[in-house]
Amino acid sequence: MKNVDDLIESAAELAEQGLSKGEIADELNVSRETASWLVERSGTGAPTTTPRPEPTGGPHDIHVDWSALGRDSNRLYHAGAAMADLLKKQGEEVDLTIGIEKAGAPLATSVARELDTDLGTYAPSKHQWEEGDIDDLGGTFSRNFAQIRDRECYVVDDTITSGTTMTETVEAIREEGGKPVACVVLVDKQGVEEVEGVPVHSLINVVRVGNDE
Repeated sequence: MKNVDDLIESAAELAEQGLSKGEIADELNVSRETASWLVERSGTGAPTTTPRPEPTGGPHDIHVDWSALGRDSNRLYHAGAAMADLLKKQGEEVDLTIGIEKAGAPLATSVARELDTDLGTYAPSKHQWEEGDIDDLGGTFSRNFAQIRDRECYVVDDTITSGTTMTETVEAIREEGGKPVACVVLVDKQGVEEVEGVPVHSLINVVRVGNDE
């Protein structure tokens, strides 16, 4: 995606497919606030005679497009291997890697293979989010993969913005009796070094220079 117009069009297509705003945020690697703004700007659900608003202003966010990695299994594997390299010195008893769905799961698969751990996945509450307080929602661990069972864990996702989803995942692991040892992401959009006392590692850090105002 090259510009905001492309993002607005993509958000409209995803909304028409029935995805929640939280799922759209996940698909486009933007914050929930940005996803909501994009959907509103797309005019999705409005009468066809209503002109699309101009894409001016909007939330302060960074869009990350890593589809060049995601669409090629070989590139994706090597990206996961590099993420695993960042984790390998973090803990000696870790035997479980948790991928945050959706995009974190395939990356976690490569990480788990490299580090010889079991694999689990977590669907965060934002996938259910449309409007209002996300604290009223809850995430779930998939029963199709390995369970926590008081184990030490790594946590894997593609991007981190505010750290809200990562924090939720860490807390959910602890509620299941697990011990999150370290987190890793492809891209850190805000310079998050730790969540809930757990270190966060990233392959790429985005640093803003200057003031947009």
